[in-house]
Amino acid sequence: MMVALNKQYLLRHAINADEIAGIIPFSGQTVTHFTARKERGVPEKQPEIDGLAPLFYVRPDAPPMLLITGDKDLEMLGRYEENAYLSRMMKVNGHTRTRLLELQGFDHVGMAYPAFPLLLKEVGKWENEKKPH
Repeated sequence: MMVALNKQYLLRHAINADEIAGIIPFSGQTVTHFTARKERGVPEKQPEIDGLAPLFYVRPDAPPMLLITGDKDLEMLGRYEENAYLSRMMKVNGHTRTRLLELQGFDHVGMAYPAFPLLLKEVGKWENEKKPH
């Protein structure tokens, strides 16, 4: 998610992040990663949004995005809420192709199994959109 939102990561390799077909993180961490926060002495449960957070790079021209998380009551440390906030911020910044799916009854790890068919379906949709008609 970060390499597609912060265009600088791929630009170093002469790749335009806007040409990515789409982004589909599974329970993606949208605030500054807990490892970076730990290295700075920031408590695990204190969110931070800075240049190391995908949320810092919301933009209207990003590739399509399907955010998939587990059940908000079973996910780890507010991961659903992070993704909900990213979804909202993308939309208020003019990105019209962000969707959020919450997989009821699944935790952070268990959500992957039901998420893969959703990923394949979305990739197929994006692939068909790119084909000339």
